[in-house]
Amino acid sequence: MSPIRRVRTLAPLLIGLFILAAAAGSAGYHLSLSMGLAALQATGRHRLDLYTTSLEREIDKYAYFPATLGLERDVIKLLSGPGTVAMVEPVNSYLEQLNQRAGTLAIYVLDRRGVVLASSNWRQSDSFMGEDLSYRPYFKDAVNRGSGRFFGIGTTRGEPGYYLSSALISGSDLVGVAVVKVSLEQLEKSWDLVEAPALVADENGVVILASVPTWKFTTVRRLDDKTRRLFDQTQQYNRRALLPLEVQQNRRLSDTASLVHLSGSGADPASVFPVSGQFLAQTQPLPGMMWNLTVFSHREQIDSMAWSHAALAAIGSAFLAILLVLVNQRNRHQRDQLAAREALQRAHDDLERKVEERTADLSATNARLQEEVIERIRAERTLRAAQDELVQAGKLAVIGQLLAGIAHELNQPLAAMRTLSGNTVKFLQRGDVETARLNLGRIDQLVDSMGTLTGQLKSFSRKSSGRPRPVPVRRAIDNALALLNQRMHRANIKARIEMPDAGLWALCDPNRLEQVLVNLIANALDAMEGCSDPALELRGERDGERVRIKVRDHGPGLADDVRSHLFEPFFTTKDAGGLGLGLVISSGIVRDFGGTLAGDNDPQGGAVFTLDIPLSPDGEDECRKR
Repeated sequence: MSPIRRVRTLAPLLIGLFILAAAAGSAGYHLSLSMGLAALQATGRHRLDLYTTSLEREIDKYAYFPATLGLERDVIKLLSGPGTVAMVEPVNSYLEQLNQRAGTLAIYVLDRRGVVLASSNWRQSDSFMGEDLSYRPYFKDAVNRGSGRFFGIGTTRGEPGYYLSSALISGSDLVGVAVVKVSLEQLEKSWDLVEAPALVADENGVVILASVPTWKFTTVRRLDDKTRRLFDQTQQYNRRALLPLEVQQNRRLSDTASLVHLSGSGADPASVFPVSGQFLAQTQPLPGMMWNLTVFSHREQIDSMAWSHAALAAIGSAFLAILLVLVNQRNRHQRDQLAAREALQRAHDDLERKVEERTADLSATNARLQEEVIERIRAERTLRAAQDELVQAGKLAVIGQLLAGIAHELNQPLAAMRTLSGNTVKFLQRGDVETARLNLGRIDQLVDSMGTLTGQLKSFSRKSSGRPRPVPVRRAIDNALALLNQRMHRANIKARIEMPDAGLWALCDPNRLEQVLVNLIANALDAMEGCSDPALELRGERDGERVRIKVRDHGPGLADDVRSHLFEPFFTTKDAGGLGLGLVISSGIVRDFGGTLAGDNDPQGGAVFTLDIPLSPDGEDECRKR
């Protein structure tokens, strides 16, 4: 069968396999992602309950403090009559001692006008003594409702804190207000050790507590000018800028959960968890307050698992489809073979009938007819034998066409895995566990590279999803040669490698670079089959901010009509059923790196393929670290 007819025959099958694998991979991805998000939401709800309990416990420790000041005789006496120095000093000392024992930021009392008469920080230069705090919401709430709670930044010392206030009553008259200022800094420090970032936003949408320091005093929603003018009057946030937190909502899952993207330059050096990227945000209100607690759970692990399940589903569906096609082809060939036998039998029966009729009618020519019958029987047997051989050859050709595409990409990793697994058994028998572990690691890498096989066909329409990073070129070449070591050994081919002494580092995905090198080296080995003096040359060099890798064989080179079609899909020069997709996929992978792949004849003979990919600017730093 000609290459064009072979391509036309295989094209619908490959398209069908691609569509089936893509559908199975998409279904596996969405199912795994849905299950992962459900588990992540359960974990996030548990964290919300845990953080809520710790915050309530921290605040409730001081909830009764303001009211207890109304039981102190000196405090009521100071607020009920004209305060004198002799009356103020005992109250100041009492509040100072109480503040030290309780571990609060400040404790102070105000008269009915909102003026501070006594304070725990009366000895300090920035004492609250004599300040008029009647504009503060916690004073107004205590006068109107008997108690108040308020988070703000102090106007005197600029220190954020949570204010608990309570009205002080003498008889039936309001004589003043007691205020306790509590620091929630210790709670924030405990949040630094948790597994996910969290924040608390007050009724205005301002972040007042956060496990990430840079999030404090940002806003979860944009503030209008009217609200900002009100903050300037109350000085609740002491004229902080209140910039918006960069949170972009991608999809809403429920009333309390959303998929969001957190912008940022990267992880905070002081954080043990990532603070930028894709997250599951879960929010719940705090009981008895107008605050909302939000926990951000990172999605990287479930996204990775979803892509792995998608790859497994795609590969499994593709192999199942191939198996079903093979079974169908086998059944079709059996039916064709049976039909051919029946046709031959009918022809044989018809021939015998005619011989019998002619023998009965022409007795005079009996001897000649007997010879004719014998010749026809011989011809019939020859035809049957030829028919059997033709059917068998057709069956083998179809099977080869079906398996050529998959075997072209999988035979090398499978052979390497078989060799590595056999060596691992021997090393384990010898007790060399470390070498066996290294071999198993190589097998794991080969399995990962096989898992990306179905994704290679997608490179025709979109870029690679592999993230570029600094890759040592020499290590990638060594790994590719290791996969083809047995084949090169059987063909008695040795590789000559030329690399700079300082080493080369490319900015790409290491697994895919090795995949491209394996494909180019394998093509070079195919080109040198039957050559008297085969040799393989690999050269790496730096050209400005680019890295060039050349793979040259000492074969017959590329014909003129071949060079113009090298990177066209399904074009191949192999007679063994190659699909002609290796160079197309390799070119797409290199293009995803921001590079190019070119093929030509070397002036000294043979073909040479050149990879031109970006140089890694961090390669020298990586080398020094190692």
